[in-house]
Amino acid sequence: MDYSRILDIPFVFSSNGDGFKFHDKTASDSNLESDLDNDNFPSPQQLWEKYKAYKGITTPEEEKIVEQDYYDDGTGRKPRYYQQNAINRTVEAIAKGQNRILLVMATGTGKTYTAFQIIYRLWKAKAKKRILFLADRNALIDQTRRGDFKHFKQSMTVVKNCQVNKAYEVYLALYQGLTGSEDASNIYKQFSRDFFDLIVVDECHRGSSRDDSAWRDILTYFSSATHIGLTATPKETDVTSNSEYFGDPIYSYSLKQGIDDGFLAPLVRQLVDEAQER
Repeated sequence: MDYSRILDIPFVFSSNGDGFKFHDKTASDSNLESDLDNDNFPSPQQLWEKYKAYKGITTPEEEKIVEQDYYDDGTGRKPRYYQQNAINRTVEAIAKGQNRILLVMATGTGKTYTAFQIIYRLWKAKAKKRILFLADRNALIDQTRRGDFKHFKQSMTVVKNCQVNKAYEVYLALYQGLTGSEDASNIYKQFSRDFFDLIVVDECHRGSSRDDSAWRDILTYFSSATHIGLTATPKETDVTSNSEYFGDPIYSYSLKQGIDDGFLAPLVRQLVDEAQER
């Protein structure tokens, strides 16, 4: 039962070799558990229909989005279970019309790869056609472009040198590269307000979480787009609030969970704690 909760799966089967006990979280309380024999084991299609009803996936358009496969680069690399949870919850929420989403994942747990898979699935399903990935440091943009996002190939560009080319579908940009002290420096206004339909904000606990931030102006300008915030350290103060803007996290994966699962070494916790103290 704990394993199914961790994996975000509503179906649990146990067996003694002669039959099965089926725990179905999608069923009513009176039918929560039932006994099955080999002839009545539910098919994948039956489970998928139950899952869709459980998640509130009701239209063909929603189903098309959530059924879109992950990107496969041929190496066998797949999302870790917690990345898969974050990706699935985000894609399902967007399919159902949610437009402000917050993901909280510890440093070193693969937020960029998670973001790539979210964007890829929405892009391939044609649910989101023009995407802006925002960061606040050149190193993050370069790492993203050379790393997981390289699979977008000719569909991707980096906005720089105050040059805007509207022929691409995936844009990587620095906040500082889109805004300035004078209106002419706010090159994001060269795009129409509805140009982007998805914006992913990396390290969203920085400038964009403040109401009076110049960087928030970018999100306000593209307010019709879906906004996804990524952070390891959400901020909640009198002047800064991630949850006020994005809502409560749709999924969280902590540093402790990463260490307990073996994905992060205990040294990471020490380094993160020291960095936060500084």
